[in-house]
Amino acid sequence: MVILWWCVLGFLISGYFALAGYDYGVGMLLGRLSRDEAGRRRVLGAFGPFFLANEVWLVAAVGVLFGAFPHLEGKVFSGAYLPVVALLLGLVTFTAAVQLRSRRPDAGRGAWTLGITVGAWVTAVSWGVFLGNLVLGLPLDASGKPAGDVLAAFDPYALLWGAGFVALFALQGAAFLAVRAPAEYTGRANRIAKALLAPALAFLVVAVVWGAFETTASWSVLPAIVLAFGALGAASAALRTGRHKAALIATMVLSASPVLAVGTLRLPDALTSSVDGGFSLSLTEAATTTEMLGLLTFVLPPALVAIAAVQWVTWRRHDGRVDQSSLLHF
Repeated sequence: MVILWWCVLGFLISGYFALAGYDYGVGMLLGRLSRDEAGRRRVLGAFGPFFLANEVWLVAAVGVLFGAFPHLEGKVFSGAYLPVVALLLGLVTFTAAVQLRSRRPDAGRGAWTLGITVGAWVTAVSWGVFLGNLVLGLPLDASGKPAGDVLAAFDPYALLWGAGFVALFALQGAAFLAVRAPAEYTGRANRIAKALLAPALAFLVVAVVWGAFETTASWSVLPAIVLAFGALGAASAALRTGRHKAALIATMVLSASPVLAVGTLRLPDALTSSVDGGFSLSLTEAATTTEMLGLLTFVLPPALVAIAAVQWVTWRRHDGRVDQSSLLHF
C-alpha cells in the first residue's frame, strides 16, 4: 500500500507539472510575445480558464504528502529551506499578480505584469533547484537535521536544474500558446518553442551525465530518462511539422518526467543525504500507519476523480483559440 500511495503522490505532482508548467511558461514569455495591453490580456486569457484548476493538483499533492508521508515532508522542507521559501514567494507573487492585474480597468498594470514575469521565473528556477537537491540528496546529518551552510542547497548541479526548468516550462508555454493564443501569435510561439529545444536537450544531456557521477541512482530511473528524451524528440518533430497539439502533449510529458525521475531514483528509499554517513529514509519509514493509509484509500479516490473530471470538462469547453469574442478571465 505504501508503494501505491507513492505512485499517487507522483501522479499528482506530475499532473501539476504537466498542467501548471505552461502557466509559468506563458508568464515568462509574456513580455516577449506582446508589447501592448490588449495583446497581453489575450495571451493571459489563453490559460485563464485552466489557471486555478491547474493549481489544485499541487494542493492535492501537498495533502497526500502530509497525510500519507508525514515523516518525509518535515525533512524535505528543512533540508531545502531556502529553495522552498523562494518557491512559495514565487508562487504567491505569480498567482496574486495574475488575478489582481485586471481588477481595475483604469489602473496601471505595469507592476502586475512585472510580478507575473518575475513570479514565473522564480517559481521555475525554484522548482528546478528543489528537485535538483532531491536528486543529489539533501544536506542532512545522521539525525536528519540540516548540516552545514544553508547555501549548500544552491549546489552547481542544483542550479543546473533551475536553469533547465526555465527551458522546460518556457518550451511548454510556447507550445501551449501555439495551440491556444490568437492566431497571429502562432508563428511567433512556434519559433520560440523551436529555439528552446536546444536548451532543453542540453539540460537533459548534462543532467543525466553529470548526475551519473554525482549520485548513486539505481536502474529504476532509466524509464523516466527514456521518457524525457522521447518526449523531447516528439515535441521537436511535432513543432517542425506544425502539429501544435501534439507538441503541447509532448512538452507536458517532458515537464512531468523529472518528477518521475526523482521519485524512482533511489527506490525503495524516499530520501537520502548528500553528507557522508548522513540521514536516509525509506518509503516504509516515511509513511504513516497502515490504518491511516487505509482510511485515505476510501477518502482520496473520489477527490482524484473529481479533479480529473473538472480538468477534462474545462479542456473540452475551452479547446479553441482565444479570439475577439472570447471571455478573458485575466
